[in-house]
Amino acid sequence: MVAITLPDGSVRNFEGSVTGAELAADIGPGLAKAALAVRVGDNMLDLSTLFDVDTAVSVITSRDEGALELLSHDTAHVLAEAVLEMYPGAQVTIGPSIENGFYYDFSLDTPFTPEDLEKIEARMHEIVERDEVISREVWDRGEAIEYFKKKGQSYKAELISDLPEDEAITVYKQGGFIDLCRGPHLPSTGKIGPHFKLMKLAGAYWRGNSNNEMLQRVYGTVWPDKKKLKQYLNMLEEAEKRDHRRLGRDMSLFHLQDVAAGSVFWHPHGWTLYRTIQNYMRARLEVAEYKEVNTPQLVDRVLWEDSGHWEKFRENMFIAESEDRMLAIKPMNCPCHVQIFRQGTTSYRDLPMRMAEFGSCHRNEPSGALHGLMRVRAFVQDDAHIFCTEDQITSETKLFCELLLSVYKDFGFDEVIVKFSDRPEVRAGEDATWDKAETALKEATNAAGLEWELNLGEGAFYGPKLEFVLRDTIGRDWQCGTLQVDFVLPDRLDANYIGEDGEKHRPVMLHRAILGSFERFIGILIEHYAGKFPLWLAPRQVVVATITGAADDYAASVKVALDEANIRTELDLRNEKINYKIREHSHAKVPAMLIVGGREAEDGTVALRRMDGKDQEILALDEAVARLKEEAVVPLA
Repeated sequence: MVAITLPDGSVRNFEGSVTGAELAADIGPGLAKAALAVRVGDNMLDLSTLFDVDTAVSVITSRDEGALELLSHDTAHVLAEAVLEMYPGAQVTIGPSIENGFYYDFSLDTPFTPEDLEKIEARMHEIVERDEVISREVWDRGEAIEYFKKKGQSYKAELISDLPEDEAITVYKQGGFIDLCRGPHLPSTGKIGPHFKLMKLAGAYWRGNSNNEMLQRVYGTVWPDKKKLKQYLNMLEEAEKRDHRRLGRDMSLFHLQDVAAGSVFWHPHGWTLYRTIQNYMRARLEVAEYKEVNTPQLVDRVLWEDSGHWEKFRENMFIAESEDRMLAIKPMNCPCHVQIFRQGTTSYRDLPMRMAEFGSCHRNEPSGALHGLMRVRAFVQDDAHIFCTEDQITSETKLFCELLLSVYKDFGFDEVIVKFSDRPEVRAGEDATWDKAETALKEATNAAGLEWELNLGEGAFYGPKLEFVLRDTIGRDWQCGTLQVDFVLPDRLDANYIGEDGEKHRPVMLHRAILGSFERFIGILIEHYAGKFPLWLAPRQVVVATITGAADDYAASVKVALDEANIRTELDLRNEKINYKIREHSHAKVPAMLIVGGREAEDGTVALRRMDGKDQEILALDEAVARLKEEAVVPLA
């Protein structure tokens, strides 16, 4: 007798062993039809999995967590099957599921074209309609290598050769296609359904190594129903309209070029936006009792060796040499902040010590990974480190989370997801230290009243962290802020404070950032608002435009009134038609225009026109200035 316990606590008994598919059928015909896989603990398994001992099992349908990942991975296999049917000389490599879809990398002499993707997608629909049974087999390692070599699939043979000796070699069959895979998979290709689309082509080096062959990567997406696919495609269309690189050109905010790859050339309007955000953050930090510091750009490798960054982060550092000394351009600020902390004698009465820096950092990102403001080599963090006692971790975490959520709200982000990232595989410090740090951060996060989800193995190499993920207006998630509890670095760099007992103690170091980097956060803001910033953020808040040259003097006086109200204002006195001026400034996302002509000059009025508005409002100059001044107030500064 085998007892299967279901998620609701009920138990179903079977005379002998039972598969996941049989379990679903026993529960009901509806579930048997909808079942995609089963879950035992944290592991998702094929419906063909056989249970011969008492087990707690849940049946997975398209509505359950993990189902979309399963659909994506199976659709990647269908993509590979379609390519091999249409291009028999192709070699398949790897094809994982990723966020919102999947990809598969192919080795093929002939480059794919967008037209090829349409044909491949059509063949994929045929394979889904065939409803081919998907089955799992365990093969002998040597036989598997020989099979794939005979098929001309040398990449698969290489993958098998590199697997650990004690790992089972599993393959999945569907129709005439066989692929190396750990699984799990759907019971048949028909379960995928028709709601998928191939999205784009890209290049990718085999195993991410630029010394290896360049492969062709095909990206796709799949969803459980037509509505979700349409929503996703609409989101992508909207995201393209909001692309910060295009809007950056339209609004004359910044540009990038190869002479300084990964670094930003800020134009006057972009730098105004940058300084507005930095001034806002500086004001918030002063109220929160942070002390601002500034640390060197070039630092001897000795410090990075002592901190552990040289071993863990060396490949991402830019290196310089001077007088037989090797220096690194700092990729982060934390070791330098410890050097400030170590100057003089610090008492427990001085803690917590909140040390902030708008720190300019450089990281040697691969050129292929650079992406506008979102991924750069030179950036400025709104970085800070809180040196405190263990007893202060909870109170400092609560204060930081309150500050962070308030800042995000001011920038228009009300939905924030919190992820708890625990110890990574490669890390510094003993397990006992990590146990203490993880426990302290969990307790502090719970005390702050925040709900969080586990982000397994994604902590920093020196400590666990919280990641704060913002959701923008079109539903995309952006990881920005972090809080990390670090017992390791103060020990490695010999940081001490004098405790109440008169003895030396190690401080705890809380690494924290809210925006993450100014460059990336500005890119996120541009796309979140589609360039249509609230008045307090807009680099150009108001343009005063004339209808006729006779109003030039009055327009200049209007600008003076706005300047006195600290409203960022520009004059447009060009000899152009007013409709042309309106279109141009609307395209540049200027929030408000004050339009003046002869009548306005005579009456002491202005015509207030909003960026997206078709109508304009005639106001007395004083009233218009007062209204705009109120709208332009920096929140909570």
